[in-house]
Amino acid sequence: MCPHQPPCPSHNAPDRDAARTLASHPEQGWSLLCNGVVLFEDTGELLPDGGVIAPHRPTDLQAPSAA
Repeated sequence: MCPHQPPCPSHNAPDRDAARTLASHPEQGWSLLCNGVVLFEDTGELLPDGGVIAPHRPTDLQAPSAA
């Protein structure tokens, strides 16, 4: 499916955001990746199978508590 070498990660791989950009529309806030994922400016994602990944930012992760 992906013509790139090495091939882009599939849409269900944890590193799916590393796929190459096929179309970029920053004025509309989205990009289409080679693996069929639509990546939104807010870090949300629409998967080619209709699945949705909620926006996820590094600041959303909780730091480990100091004991």
